[in-house]
Amino acid sequence: MGLTLSVWMSGMTDAGRASSSSALHTLAVPASSRLSVMLHSSPVGAGDARSHWSSSHCSPHFLLSPGGEEATRTPVEQSSDGVRAEKGVSSGLHLWEVLWSPAHRGSHAVVGVSGDNCPLQASGYNALLGGDLQSWGWELGTNQLWHGGQSLRRYPDVRTTTTQGVGGARPEAGSKTGPGSAVEIPERVLLVLDADAGTLGYVVDGCFLGVAFQDLPRGVKLFPAVSSVRGGATIRLRYLNGTTRDPPALMALCSLTIRRSLGPHRKTLTNTLPLPPVLQQYLLPNH
Repeated sequence: MGLTLSVWMSGMTDAGRASSSSALHTLAVPASSRLSVMLHSSPVGAGDARSHWSSSHCSPHFLLSPGGEEATRTPVEQSSDGVRAEKGVSSGLHLWEVLWSPAHRGSHAVVGVSGDNCPLQASGYNALLGGDLQSWGWELGTNQLWHGGQSLRRYPDVRTTTTQGVGGARPEAGSKTGPGSAVEIPERVLLVLDADAGTLGYVVDGCFLGVAFQDLPRGVKLFPAVSSVRGGATIRLRYLNGTTRDPPALMALCSLTIRRSLGPHRKTLTNTLPLPPVLQQYLLPNH
């Protein structure tokens, strides 16, 4: 069966290979096998507690939905406001989805992680997340990375030559930001936190953009967080999945290879694979 499948896949590789039309495609860097498996895995249930914003760790100018998955900033002038997730992590590789419409971001729309003592409200308009040593944030409008109250660099780099990703990766030393205007970031942004390696990165339009921050404190709980200055900004959080520092299982790696070969049409092509129905079902996307 393995030989039959290999021959079948070799004939399907070119047909199944998708080319991304995203402007971010040229800025993507290879992800680690752990992250790649996670990105192609089904998410955990929508009711997971790690999908909730914290009602006790947010600015008074943020209102939460009854389930806690959505946070909306009220119209208030001269105020920067933040909210962090209810649950944090101190180990493992984890993936969250943040949905934030570009039309409702305004200036200083920042997405990242924080410790449990990060300030969540301040006067004036600024990048609140990343404004201290307890938080790390990516400002979506300008693409600037913030930490310790300083703008560190633009992210993503115009060209990053890193050959590894979060979950066993470090960015190339001396990587520089190129010239040009900021890249437009769509509504859906994925946070990739490797608490074991102490790194934070982002996935946008299916493209892993590399390590944004490294040397995050290890063994300390970190929480997904956002900060905003725009009245009416609505931000949704969802925990997708996570894994330990152990290597991915062989079955997961094999299914990843098959899914990549099938490309975006795998939902309609899976039932043509020379595999038992139970394995075909395992390969189907569930999200």
